[in-house]
Amino acid sequence: MKRATNGQIKNAQSSNGVEDNITKIAQLFPDCVTETVDERSGQPKHLIDFEKLKQNLSDNVMSERAERYQFTWPDKSKAILLANSPINATLRPCREDSVDFDNTQNLYIEGDNLDVLKCLKETYLHKVKMIYIDPPYNTGNDFVYEDDFAQSSEEYLANSGQFDEQGNRMFTNAESNGRFHTDWLNMIYPRLKVARDLLTDDGVIFISIDDNEVENLRKVCDEVFGEQNFIATLIWERAFAPKNDAKFISSSHDYIVMCAKRIENFKIGRLERTQEANARYSNPDNDPRGVWTSGDMLVKTYNKSCDYPITTPSGKIVNPVPGRCWRFSEESFLEKVKDNRIWFGPEGNGVPRVKRFLSELKFEGMAPTSILFHKEVGHSQEGSKEVTALFGDKGVFDGPKPVRLLQRLLTLANLDDNSIILDFFSGSASTAHAVMKMNVEKDKHCSFVMVQLPEHISEKKKEQGYETVCEIGKERIRRAGKKIKEDSPLTTQDLDTGFRVLKLDSTNMQNIYYSPKDISQADLFSQVDNVKPDRTGEDLLFQVMLELGATLDSKIETTTVAGKTIYNVAEGYLVACFDPDVTDDVVKSIAQMQPAYAVLRDTSMKDDSTATNFEQIFKTYSPDTVTKIL
Repeated sequence: MKRATNGQIKNAQSSNGVEDNITKIAQLFPDCVTETVDERSGQPKHLIDFEKLKQNLSDNVMSERAERYQFTWPDKSKAILLANSPINATLRPCREDSVDFDNTQNLYIEGDNLDVLKCLKETYLHKVKMIYIDPPYNTGNDFVYEDDFAQSSEEYLANSGQFDEQGNRMFTNAESNGRFHTDWLNMIYPRLKVARDLLTDDGVIFISIDDNEVENLRKVCDEVFGEQNFIATLIWERAFAPKNDAKFISSSHDYIVMCAKRIENFKIGRLERTQEANARYSNPDNDPRGVWTSGDMLVKTYNKSCDYPITTPSGKIVNPVPGRCWRFSEESFLEKVKDNRIWFGPEGNGVPRVKRFLSELKFEGMAPTSILFHKEVGHSQEGSKEVTALFGDKGVFDGPKPVRLLQRLLTLANLDDNSIILDFFSGSASTAHAVMKMNVEKDKHCSFVMVQLPEHISEKKKEQGYETVCEIGKERIRRAGKKIKEDSPLTTQDLDTGFRVLKLDSTNMQNIYYSPKDISQADLFSQVDNVKPDRTGEDLLFQVMLELGATLDSKIETTTVAGKTIYNVAEGYLVACFDPDVTDDVVKSIAQMQPAYAVLRDTSMKDDSTATNFEQIFKTYSPDTVTKIL
């Protein structure tokens, strides 16, 4: 490992999507990237020379005026910018809300999901096997996730050009038309764009939606994930009885849009065969190859070489139906007869059919269908009853998805034994419940990452003793985990029903961006410690874990040397100490552990001598360790 001593960790800033894209362009076209100085920070900054890039692409550059197929909406450019822009934020651990904090691999994160996704981007890049989200349906109401550019009706009309030359409004009914499509698209687009980067190359995403935005969601997914990576729009039968008060049609379904990260790498998870499906197979002739069913030998596409008479064992002559022919040539047919793969009926005088053996099926299990019937995966009432049962007949949450539905999606995702499942519109945490049940039933060790904005619930719901959606979600996981273990005590001894709670917050670092003219001599001394006074060592540790790529479920061990707390993350991947007055002995102890990364605060050194000896100690005991200063 290349050594980089005294690297400074100045801020907990998320990755910059624009810089990432520039880096990729530089790798392909190094002559198209130039450098300038940022006026605000005074730091070097990369720029794209678009004229040179156009020259490199020559005939493949589109004219600005050329007509082309595109999907756009007002403020789309802002949504793209929002997806790419970094944030100064961090995730702070909350032990008191967690369950089995030190041992669990599950996470529950409170905060705006876009900011959380950006915090996770570096650490969880290409590590999430499955994403499921149930975002707000666009019912024409305001969103909690407004970001910074939700529009009024007048702003929408102005930005979308829907005024005539005299300034007259070109249509009325703005409140139920494009403005709300715009707001919803601006909400969902940047979140999907960031989330895509978290998926593994064989990963998959499922998005629940209704009629209002399913078409737009498909277009967004085509743009973010690529049209070629679309798998299916699943139809979930969420209701089993019509609503007689429906104005036109009683809606009985929702949609789930399913896209792969890279469809060439994704392999669908197949369903277990049902008794009904297996009942179609039998073995009336005692074939040693086992049970079989028969298939039609006639095909519609006519081929003269496959048009011939067949003599059955009883002597009956059978010809194809006029205009059709047999599936096989005569030579191939006779070979199959010899191999006992043709069935002429129990009396030997029927139209020939092809025997298809259960043992010779190309794929194990059954191919899933695009319709998710409520008898197989549950309905909306089932989801509500599940929550009600856990909370003692209290209606604490509206519209939770049934666990069986989530389990079906987990099956389709074809999860590995240690896959990570992410839900960044967690709500009642049905996904977490489903993951725990799946781990028991299929003997897996998958983990979940739930993300939820701590939005306040209605005053009526507060009577149940909860203030936010997060409180309900966390309590649902606690109760569901307990019940699963109670129901199956023999098979759940090692089941992980815990979760680490992390909360989105502003960076741990002080805002110290001042120009020299704004700072007095007294200010210089007050700025010695660049960490906010209310932040703990564990707060700093999780910030460093995010920056250095240690997953947030990593095992954390603590030891004490000379009265100072030393954190050991992921068995030596990262070792850190954030206590003040660190001596040479403490530094030596850390170096002797030979971690991949070692991190201390810039104010940790007891004196100048320790600061001076710091580099030499690591050179002596662990020259390959990357040392960083917070």
